[in-house]
Amino acid sequence: MAADLSQIVKAYDVRGVVPDQWDESLAEQFGAAFVEVTGADAIVIGHDMRPSSPGLSAAFARGAAARGADVTLIGLCSTDQLYFASGSLGLPGAMFTASHNPARYNGIKLCRAGAAPVGQDTGLGEIRALVEKWSETGTPQPAAAPGTVSERDTLADYAAHLLSLVDLTSIRPLKVVVDAGNGMGGHTVPTVFANLRVDLVPMYFELDGTFPNHEANPLDPKNLVDLQARVVSEGADLGLAFDGDADRCFVVDEKGEGISPSAITALVAARELARNGGKGTVIHNLITSLSVPEVVRENGGTPVRTRVGHSFIKAEMAEHGAIFGGEHSAHYYFRDFWNADTGMLAALHVLAALGGGPAPLSELVARYDRYAGSGEINSTVADQQACTAAVRESFATRDGVTTDDLDGLTVTAENWWFNLRASNTEPLLRLNVEARDTRTMTAVRDEVLTMLQTPPTPVPPGTVSSTSGGPSSPSGV
Repeated sequence: MAADLSQIVKAYDVRGVVPDQWDESLAEQFGAAFVEVTGADAIVIGHDMRPSSPGLSAAFARGAAARGADVTLIGLCSTDQLYFASGSLGLPGAMFTASHNPARYNGIKLCRAGAAPVGQDTGLGEIRALVEKWSETGTPQPAAAPGTVSERDTLADYAAHLLSLVDLTSIRPLKVVVDAGNGMGGHTVPTVFANLRVDLVPMYFELDGTFPNHEANPLDPKNLVDLQARVVSEGADLGLAFDGDADRCFVVDEKGEGISPSAITALVAARELARNGGKGTVIHNLITSLSVPEVVRENGGTPVRTRVGHSFIKAEMAEHGAIFGGEHSAHYYFRDFWNADTGMLAALHVLAALGGGPAPLSELVARYDRYAGSGEINSTVADQQACTAAVRESFATRDGVTTDDLDGLTVTAENWWFNLRASNTEPLLRLNVEARDTRTMTAVRDEVLTMLQTPPTPVPPGTVSSTSGGPSSPSGV
């Protein structure tokens, strides 16, 4: 009977509990299938600090070599370091990590040569189909000439490439607290920051895939508490928090306040546009703040709005020749980094911007943080489609309101907007609201959340139902 991989092969990667959902024998088959689908004669493999990562990555390498591909192992690395290796060596790559997920999880992020993404529609579906087939029929005979397996250290070259893209030679001295969350930032930050004018205060740099201090997921505010307190107690200029595989970076100002990834996107976009003569396209997903396209236009660039998800961002980056892209989840993409995401490069831009002037970070980012946002709020619902339809019906006929369906439901008025998106894996609707002031944002947020908590009334086919009005407020919500 063929294996069912639907629970571990996601839209963008492979991810599941080890060994319950997958193990080294399955990893070996994934390695063989990756070579088969990409047609690669050589690949590069890296892994994070999780206890299961060395064994899984070695098994994947065995499967790939058995199919005739030469394998370069770069060992412990961040995900963006693996993308660097894929780009600089011109090889397809595999990164073993489950990012911010708990310790019992692991996964594989795959890319083609030049860090081009491999997702469900760009090879991952074919890889899954092959592994499921082989689980029933057996893996085909090895290639006549198996590939070789060698090791290579890319950390210094990775750091040098990043530092070549941002001028940090004349910044003022900065005191920086970095929370690596026992993840791969503890491996990459010391090398990247080694020769900068930075007084580095490390937190949880010990590589430990059991995450003994807190989850390596800075998107959850509770995981930033230690960093925020340390920034204040140290009198630091800023704090940086990396997720488990260190491809995302979150920023805390000198007051210990978290800075919106949208504000960082706008700041980096302005710098990248300046570096490119005030011209270029910047990609942003539809959850980022309105401040992002505003700043892009103010600095001579062209903003392009796209769906949430790295495969969509990378596709738009390639199509438009974009110089930069950002997401609300703190993924930052750079043309000069093979259109791949790297939180480390975004962090270096923040250091350069802050160190290039006397103003504190809170003052520097204020110009890029122009609206009141709710953050992402998840609501458990019985019927995602019916709840979304009820929200649409309530808002669509109001004066001055428009809707679009690029990714879920986006409702826009003069002074506010919100997006409601269904989770692909859970019975959740994800709500993001933004407005020109906190009062308006709160009113819109609370109205939508109330609707999500009230089961929609079924409407018989052919019946036209009435549309209720919204709450009255001075902001016209």
